[in-house]
Amino acid sequence: MKSHHPDALTLMEFSAGNLTEPHALCIRLHLDQCTGCSSRVDTLDSLGAIMMESQPQTDVSSGMFDSILSRIDSEPVGASHQVSIDAKSSRRISPLSKLLGEDLNSLPWKRQLGDVSVLDITDRFPGQKEQVVLQKLAAGGKAPSHTHRGEETTIVLQGAFADHKGVFNQWDFVILNQEDDHKPVAVGCEDCITLSVLSAPVKLTGTFGRMLNPFIR
Repeated sequence: MKSHHPDALTLMEFSAGNLTEPHALCIRLHLDQCTGCSSRVDTLDSLGAIMMESQPQTDVSSGMFDSILSRIDSEPVGASHQVSIDAKSSRRISPLSKLLGEDLNSLPWKRQLGDVSVLDITDRFPGQKEQVVLQKLAAGGKAPSHTHRGEETTIVLQGAFADHKGVFNQWDFVILNQEDDHKPVAVGCEDCITLSVLSAPVKLTGTFGRMLNPFIR
């Protein structure tokens, strides 16, 4: 069951087409496996179409904007909205297959620190300012303590990890920023693989990690 979802504002930005390509990819991957969020986006798409048709020359007031957010937030994302992973396996890997062309576990991973391996795929998104990386945390492994110099959008592609915010399973979604200082731990019996979009490099906060900060992109 997916427990961590994009918020209403993020879904609204996705529906309006305002997200960059890598951020939109993270949302699409989540939507393919979460009919609750997918239903919310359908509602937003319908509302947007009605507004465009009925009020093409009218600006959206702050009151209307808040009303739409409230309506989306009020829609529950419960167990009834969850989708069988087996039933939708072909849908869930399609965007990644088109992007990477091979299985996640056979990619040319580069060992970074300790239990962490990375693959920078920023070059797959020409013209984008953010850094786009795949990160693999070995089963049972720990990532170095770190915070963020900017915003990091992450979706879990395989396995699961736990940090101060809880447990993030496959297809869970999270946005982290400068206020989050965490040390993810891979839980379960398989490597945890995530896709992250970073507006700025992470900042290591451990005693040894702080010495490495000047070398981190």
